Amino acid sequence: MPHRIEGNWNKGLAYDLHTLSSSFLGTDAYGHEQWENTRSEMGELVYQLKYQENREAVNAILSLLDRIKGIETFDLIVPIPATDRSRTYQPVRLIAEALGAKHGVDVASDLLVKLESPPLKNVESPGEREHLLRESMALTHVRDVTGAKVLLVDDVFRSGATLNAATNLLFDHGRVRYVGALTMTKTRSNR
Repeated sequence: MPHRIEGNWNKGLAYDLHTLSSSFLGTDAYGHEQWENTRSEMGELVYQLKYQENREAVNAILSLLDRIKGIETFDLIVPIPATDRSRTYQPVRLIAEALGAKHGVDVASDLLVKLESPPLKNVESPGEREHLLRESMALTHVRDVTGAKVLLVDDVFRSGATLNAATNLLFDHGRVRYVGALTMTKTRSNR
C-alpha cells in the first residue's frame, strides 16, 4: 500500500511500510536491543536484497512496483548513492537500473556521489542528519540535467534527510525542473 512521503521534492511515494510490527525481545550479552520484526512484503524483499545478498529479490521488487504509474514519464532515474560501499553490489543501484530498463528511462548511477563522512545510522536528529548529509553528497557533472524530470530512488525512507539533500543538489546545481522521489519502504518512525 503506497504511502506519500513529504519533502522538498515535487511528489514522493514509498511503496509500503518497512515493518508492520516490532516486538522488543530484550538485550543481548553486549547490551544491544533485540527486536522481532514482521516486515511487509516489500520490506522483506529489501531486507533480502541488502542483507541476505539475494539479487533475485530485484525481480520481485519490480513486480510490486508495477502498481506505481508514471515512471516512464521521467527523463532520468537517479539512485541515492550507497553509504556502505563495501558491498559486492549496491542494492539501490540494482533496483534503479532494473526499473530504468523496464520503463525505458535512462539511469544516471554516477550523477550523485557520497563523500567521506561519519556514519549517520545512529544520528537521531533530522536537522543534524540533513546538515551532515548536505556536506557528504555531491553532484557530479557527468551529464547535463538542466530542465530534466528526475526520479530519485532509494530503498528506505526514514527521516527524508538523504532525499532532501539530493533534491537540493539537483535543483540548485543540476537545475532540474522536477524531482520525484520513490522509495521501496518507509519506516513507521522518522528517527
